[in-house]
Amino acid sequence: MDSEFLPETDTDEKGPLRRCAVTRQQGRPTEMVRFVVSPSSVIVPDLDAKLPGRGIWLSAQRDVIEQARTRGVFARAARCQVQVPDDLVSQIEAGLHRRMIDVLGLARRAGQSVSGFMKVRELITRRQAAVIIHASDGSGDELGRLVSGARNLPVIEVLSAQDLSKVFGRERVVNVALVPGGLASRLCCENERFSGVAQGGSRVRRTFPADGFEQAGQ
Repeated sequence: MDSEFLPETDTDEKGPLRRCAVTRQQGRPTEMVRFVVSPSSVIVPDLDAKLPGRGIWLSAQRDVIEQARTRGVFARAARCQVQVPDDLVSQIEAGLHRRMIDVLGLARRAGQSVSGFMKVRELITRRQAAVIIHASDGSGDELGRLVSGARNLPVIEVLSAQDLSKVFGRERVVNVALVPGGLASRLCCENERFSGVAQGGSRVRRTFPADGFEQAGQ
């Protein structure tokens, strides 16, 4: 057995940290991606980390997941023959993108978000904004004006204006802000995972530490 890739143990799903099956480094579950083996022996991403079965954890980094896919890491960790989809990384990228949209939808329905330049700017001015979402196809100059005087705010730029418009039911939405709370935290964490997995970072124009929203909301 390749000592570089030791199999997971049952204890790897206990406690506050998880161990990456490739790097062997420990991390928080919110920073990683869990996989399980389906009844048909196919490796399935478990982005909610709720599917039954013993999980295989990887750091949310594209190169780590590709290494696991091509070097037999999943079979060693699962201790059985498995099928690894060729488009596994694309599945994860699409799933994380969808999860960010879902979190925004929850924030809108819970009254924890505002959209539109003036409303977002007002929230920033009152120091009540936790995280800003600026459309990936939006104007950089507009973003600069929006966050003027509050450059420490985390800004997520991976969702398009079309994505944001569907969530908020308006013709074109470019700027959104979330207030401090669990949903803002979740969105930042999902952005961090997406940023690590996205193809070449091409859909991630800027990322900030997931903890930044806490400071911004103070």
